[in-house]
Amino acid sequence: MVHGVDTRPPDRLVRDAAGARTVDDLAALLRALRRRHARREGQRVLSYRVLATRAGWSHTAVAEYLTGKTLPPTDRFDVLVGLLGASPVERGVLASARDRVDERRRVTVPTDPAVVPADPVVRAVPRQLPPALGHFSGRRAELAQLARLAPATDPARQITPAGTVRIVAVSGTAGVGKTTLVVQWAHQVADRFPDGQLYLNLRGFDPDGSVTEPATALRLLLDALGVPPAQVPTDLRTTLAGRRLLIVLDNARDSAHVRMLLPSSPQCLVVVTSRNQLTGLIAAHGAQPLTLDLLHPADAAELLRRRVGQRRCAAEPAAVDEIVARCAGLPLALAVVAARAVIAPQMPLAALATELRVARHRLDALAPDDPQLGVRAVFSWSYQALSPSAAQLFRLLGIHPGPTVSAPAAASLAGLPVTRVRPLLAELVRANLLNAYPGGRYGLHDLLRVYAAEQARELEPGSACDAALRRLVDHYVRSAYQADQTLQPNPAPTVPGAARPGVVTEIPTDSQAALTWFAAEHTVLEAVFDAAVAAGLGAEALHLTQVTYTYLDRRGHWSALTVLQRSALQLARRVGDVAAEAVAHRHLARAYTRTSRYAEADGHLGAALELERGRGDLARQGLTHLNLSLLRERQERHRDALAHGRTAYEFYAAAGDRRGEGKALNVVGWQHARLGEYAETLNCCGRALQLLRELGDGPGQASTWHSLGYAYQHLGDPDEAAVCYQEALELFRRLGDRHLEALVLSSLGEVGSDTGDLAAAEACWGAAVRILDSLRHPDAEPVRAQLNGLTGRG
Repeated sequence: MVHGVDTRPPDRLVRDAAGARTVDDLAALLRALRRRHARREGQRVLSYRVLATRAGWSHTAVAEYLTGKTLPPTDRFDVLVGLLGASPVERGVLASARDRVDERRRVTVPTDPAVVPADPVVRAVPRQLPPALGHFSGRRAELAQLARLAPATDPARQITPAGTVRIVAVSGTAGVGKTTLVVQWAHQVADRFPDGQLYLNLRGFDPDGSVTEPATALRLLLDALGVPPAQVPTDLRTTLAGRRLLIVLDNARDSAHVRMLLPSSPQCLVVVTSRNQLTGLIAAHGAQPLTLDLLHPADAAELLRRRVGQRRCAAEPAAVDEIVARCAGLPLALAVVAARAVIAPQMPLAALATELRVARHRLDALAPDDPQLGVRAVFSWSYQALSPSAAQLFRLLGIHPGPTVSAPAAASLAGLPVTRVRPLLAELVRANLLNAYPGGRYGLHDLLRVYAAEQARELEPGSACDAALRRLVDHYVRSAYQADQTLQPNPAPTVPGAARPGVVTEIPTDSQAALTWFAAEHTVLEAVFDAAVAAGLGAEALHLTQVTYTYLDRRGHWSALTVLQRSALQLARRVGDVAAEAVAHRHLARAYTRTSRYAEADGHLGAALELERGRGDLARQGLTHLNLSLLRERQERHRDALAHGRTAYEFYAAAGDRRGEGKALNVVGWQHARLGEYAETLNCCGRALQLLRELGDGPGQASTWHSLGYAYQHLGDPDEAAVCYQEALELFRRLGDRHLEALVLSSLGEVGSDTGDLAAAEACWGAAVRILDSLRHPDAEPVRAQLNGLTGRG
């Protein structure tokens, strides 16, 4: 030690600094440096006031630097890390991290629609449009009609009356190019919608009936906007008020399918595609109809020339005419033929036309009255050109419940390693039989999904299809289990038995990766649950409902959680799984407690406890008593809540469950704090924190830090309270629990208010209200009242 500066080699701090990308990341590094300094000096952490005095700055400035509200200027950052004992090497690395964060703040990065932003203050700007085609042709009149409906670039020129929204209803037969047209145009006018572009496939005509219901669709749109709802609202009007967004609702079943997805802002534009005439939208909402017909032969030929090459087509005009005729003016069929021609550049177009003619005759003999005969002939012809392995994968993809699939899931479906499946997926994409989407996901057009399923039924033995579905379900159960373990250690029973041969399990590296995986897959998981139940895989379906619980609860998807756990409860009763029935009762109670439906929560917890007593399951009884403690607290019955916490501890101790003991100790300490017994809180929560640290239980530590912060706050030690709350906030953000993040922010706002730091109080309460409003949670109202109460105090 030289003048209080650490000269030892750099530690983990240096490695963490290399990964810093945001102001929050940088603040976390400063807090870690602060804690390490305290450990090495054998003293308490330096309070904001002490640091402010030593640096000659305001207390508020220091608080903003260490909580991530403000990026410290370069000179102040250097002083701060010096005061916190950084070594010369660490100072250099930290300075580089600070400059990198500053640079990234100056660049606007489009939001990935599958990931909810970590910072609740930043408004998400979704960029969800699928890629536009590079070989688009024709549809000039339709593009011009769409262009006239787009809002003016200057909002001042917008003349649409307030309270109305522009809607375009695009209809046409399957494969006629509705989605391609709309996406092509949407990219042309995307700059007129600075608040983003939303895209959602409603799957209104999915062959397996997996329609995206309006409530689910609304939740997905809110996710993309960074607003995961606690209770599905009736519409998007409040969320999108005053925003300029383009919303593409693809494949709607009918007008009712999209009614609750319509905003009221006149600055938004909604484009709906459907195979049906959306007369309800036209009559009730003034939607502008746009009907797509089959391509004119000249436009169809131009599309083929653009894809295949002008010179090649000019050399064989008769073949081009026959191909156009055989494809019946359907862009989807033409795209498949063009892909085959590009893959086989040495094959004369006349040979391709002859193959199409033969394929048409073969299908005509089987189904002479099939209205989709032309496009099915094209599919058959292109499918026959695939390699045997790619053809089998295509057939098996018809079994997947959709809407999209990842490479590891496709590998499990086929029973092949991922390294072997990726080239097969690429072959299907090149043949235009499969669509590739951002994020490494793939999807089938509705017509192609029907055709793939037909081929699977015709060519794959029933046992092979059953085995493929079992592998697929196994993939999702095991991957969801691994993601759940990352979010919440030991949250669910171990997956039974060994993985089936050929199953690929995805294992997230950290909690953020787990959240990202769930965000991409949770709509797929709902479809997989239904497929598993239909296939008689009851045990797997029940396990899927258990390992998705933590994600749905933590992200505020309580409506979806309620629906899924109701299904789990019915299934558990039907198959006679008492343990799973108790779990479903408890998970339903959690969703009801979160949404203030206390009587229903009480009933389900009572039912769970009765089942667990009958099984003699001590640990699960302890868990149910913890849930009862939470419920009694929400009912302001703190003595009862304390009693349930103590009972939970006794059950966990009897079961030898140390993790449960730690969580129960924190609950007991917290209830002591709510009763004003703060010395007991420090004792219980101190023991809990030590135990949960040993076990590496992040969620338990986060809750315990909050309990300690509350105790110190009410003991008149705001600095120590702020330190504890910051620890809790950092952990809850890392874990992705937005509800508890908001509650900790509310507590930090109280500390700011108590100490006269009104700017900090306003910032924290404002952030808490934004999160709670986005969750549609009643906890927002008391925090809003505190925020409004600051008026006049400044």
